Amino acid sequence: MIRTTVSALAYLASSLVAGVVGLSWAVVSTLGVSLLAITQLGGPAFLGAAWVTRRLADLERQRARWILGAAIAVPYLSIEGGTVRQRVSRVAVQPATWRDLAWLVALFPLGLAGGIAAIVVTVVDLAAVVAPLWAWAVPNPHAPFPMRPLMTTVPGRFGLTVLGVLLLPVTAWFLRTAGLAQARVARALLAPGAHRHLVDEAARLAQTRRRVVDAQAAELRRIERDLHDGAQARIVAAGMTLALAARKLRIGAAAESDVDLARRQLDDALTELRRLVRGIHPPILTDRGLHAAVAALAGDSPLAVEIRGDPNDRYPAAVESAAYFVIAEGLANAGKHADARTCVVTLSRTTGTVTVTLTDDGQGGADPSGSGLDGLRRRVEALDGQLFITSPPGGPTVLSAELPH
Repeated sequence: MIRTTVSALAYLASSLVAGVVGLSWAVVSTLGVSLLAITQLGGPAFLGAAWVTRRLADLERQRARWILGAAIAVPYLSIEGGTVRQRVSRVAVQPATWRDLAWLVALFPLGLAGGIAAIVVTVVDLAAVVAPLWAWAVPNPHAPFPMRPLMTTVPGRFGLTVLGVLLLPVTAWFLRTAGLAQARVARALLAPGAHRHLVDEAARLAQTRRRVVDAQAAELRRIERDLHDGAQARIVAAGMTLALAARKLRIGAAAESDVDLARRQLDDALTELRRLVRGIHPPILTDRGLHAAVAALAGDSPLAVEIRGDPNDRYPAAVESAAYFVIAEGLANAGKHADARTCVVTLSRTTGTVTVTLTDDGQGGADPSGSGLDGLRRRVEALDGQLFITSPPGGPTVLSAELPH
């Protein structure tokens, strides 16, 4: 109790100084930024003022630890990178920026009232407790009533001491209550609000979704490996066994015809299995990356395909898979529906984004709501990406996918 009472007294008393500093800075920074807002210095001035305001608010969050037992959490979102205008916009749209300023203004009246009340109550109570010592050290026989009998007589002096001791729990309760009330107001303004909680929840859900997508991609790769190394290998082995049997056995024409039919059926099954494997997840995509997989698609395409991008650039597995199927569908549509002859595939990376663009010289007129493009859109949007298509009649058609990574 003693520790919490002393902490509450220190918190309330220091609020006198903090309130004056906070109000002074709020007034000066608001006026300064307002005057400079019409000049080129407006943006830097706002960012500088916000930085100082946040440092003062951080001190307030640490001071609240004296009462709350833990510092108030920081509510700010990252503003790294970008131009001055972009950073100003990111700071200005955060509610925490203005809640900090509101607390610095509100701290002055709260600190003034709470600090003065805490100091007066503490001094009066302690003065009553040490009344005998005070009266002995500074005698005053001319004190007015009712202080004269209290300060000049032994019963009066010790009566003040008893009264002061009895009031100590009341004083301690007042200090803790007043300090807790002010700290709760500080927490209401300085703690992360609904905006920060929504942003954190969105980030958590995005991370969870990425893990699910990565797990799905890993499972597809596992299925592809099982089919490639298991069923496909056994079918190949069975075909080789039948071929050896056809050579070694001297059998009738009917039996030989049955062996040949079995071999053809195995070849058809193997072809279908390989097509299925490529549809699930192309092995070359895992082994050599997106650029090599697109080169393989270009080799099988009837179009003249030009690939632009860094051949050695690798991306997350889920991003590579989505980009591959966007390109595969785009090349198939260009050759089948647009009567295109050439297509340019561009792979580029910017900060946090992989962009895939296909441009063909076909007749255009693609339907953005078609089943194929709608499926691609869902695949891209599952990664928080966006799919764009521009296909005016007469062409050209531009299909573009932006995938965050």
